Amino acid sequence: MAKAEKKNGGDLGFEAELFKTADKLRGNMEPSDYKHVVLGLIFLKYISDAFDEKHKLLLSEGSGTAEDRDEYAADNVFWVPKDARWAQLQANAKLPTIGTLIDDAMRAIENDNESLKGVLPKDYARPALNKIMLGELIDLISKIDLMAGGDHKSKDVLGRVYEYFLGRFAGAEGKGGGEFYTPRSVVRVLVEMLEPYSGRIYDPCCGSGGMFVQSENFVREHGGRIGDIAVYGQESNYVTWRLAKMNLAVRGIDSDIRWNNEGSFHKDELRDLKADFILANPPFNISDWGGERIRDDVRWKYGVPPIGNANFAWLQHIIHHLGPSGTAGVVLANGSMTSTQSGEDVIRREMVEQDVVDCMVALPGQLFYSTQIPACLWFLARNKNPGKGLRDRRGSILFIDARKMGVLVDRVRRELTDKDVERITNTYHTWRGEADCGEYTDLAGFCRSVPLAEIAKHGHVLTPGRYVGSEAVEDDDEAFEEKMQLLTEKLAEQMTQGNELDALIRKKLAGVGYAI
Repeated sequence: MAKAEKKNGGDLGFEAELFKTADKLRGNMEPSDYKHVVLGLIFLKYISDAFDEKHKLLLSEGSGTAEDRDEYAADNVFWVPKDARWAQLQANAKLPTIGTLIDDAMRAIENDNESLKGVLPKDYARPALNKIMLGELIDLISKIDLMAGGDHKSKDVLGRVYEYFLGRFAGAEGKGGGEFYTPRSVVRVLVEMLEPYSGRIYDPCCGSGGMFVQSENFVREHGGRIGDIAVYGQESNYVTWRLAKMNLAVRGIDSDIRWNNEGSFHKDELRDLKADFILANPPFNISDWGGERIRDDVRWKYGVPPIGNANFAWLQHIIHHLGPSGTAGVVLANGSMTSTQSGEDVIRREMVEQDVVDCMVALPGQLFYSTQIPACLWFLARNKNPGKGLRDRRGSILFIDARKMGVLVDRVRRELTDKDVERITNTYHTWRGEADCGEYTDLAGFCRSVPLAEIAKHGHVLTPGRYVGSEAVEDDDEAFEEKMQLLTEKLAEQMTQGNELDALIRKKLAGVGYAI
């Protein structure tokens, strides 16, 4: 088991100030449009820096291969034509034609790199885009290396800045932002629970690719080899697919991400894929998913999903694509745990009885940019038999109630802390019986391992709160007295006005033995 900890791949320390400065340049431009302007430039800076690094290395070796494109392709480095390199754009940043120069650079890069065809934004020359702002953005992005300091490689820094900006733009867009971005703390729980060290990783609705970035981070930070995992995904929104392709490219992640405008249900681009790990955050409660057109489908093993809600279509699509020992983590609306509408309870019952549900986690509210709908995590397993260092989990499901976790990071949004992630994931790994994890025990109010027979008695409802019970309250008179003493001392310091309310408080406290 890999213990969750503060990640080396976390924030670098200057991203917030960088984003604030970039946001000031936005003016009246909508965040949904502005993000493509900024992220496209960060991507351009990234591939140019990666190219320059490799170019200098080849020149220093004196091999005469600095202009050999195969040398770059061998290291997954994009070829950048001379006029498209960042230094060229930076030198011309103050020209009124800078928008055209950027568009030309993007086209030249796409022409020379097949995998980037149709990915890069190419509308910087449009009249509505302020060219002075563009020049200032180029200057700002050029300073990222200096802001990060000399301990980081430029391209690694730019990858982390790209990811940070994705999150901030999702917050700025509000509801629309959640369509392409899953909060990092939620992704961390999924990744730390599944531990994708090696094998095939799949996301059928991959958004901007955050699941893959965190999976790669996990492997790298725990001593694994990046080449041991293969990344596959589908995304129906073309604009979001472009963000994903750039996000993975700036992290150096080799992937097979398909743009599929018909969606994973109706045109399964990866029909034969059997994945070792699936991580997904499908859109919640989608009613117009076209379910009436695919009532008879091999994926509906546990029951035909209702036309008016895609939640159980996503779950069954995901189970269908799991390999024989595959595991999955899926974010869904809380209603999926209890719904009895249109046969959803029958599908949930079959999934429980067929023993493919491994763990359920209830999440705190306010985690997502796009919705205030309470969410949960489903963890699925095709094989709960003992083996590969795991105990026999057949016939039981682990329930974790994490609704009280997290801290507010602004007025409307909450994040899970490092300690929260560690507690949730360590509980799961201990319950699975992983080596060096200690012995699992139920903890009232937080976690409980429940036999399927008991779940059946509750109508196959999967809400953790129904099973974990209430948190035990310690009867600690000394602790209570200490807290009351501190409280009365603080009140005494503040109650100096001598008004009627102060007098009433003094009287009430004195009546229970705590005179001020």
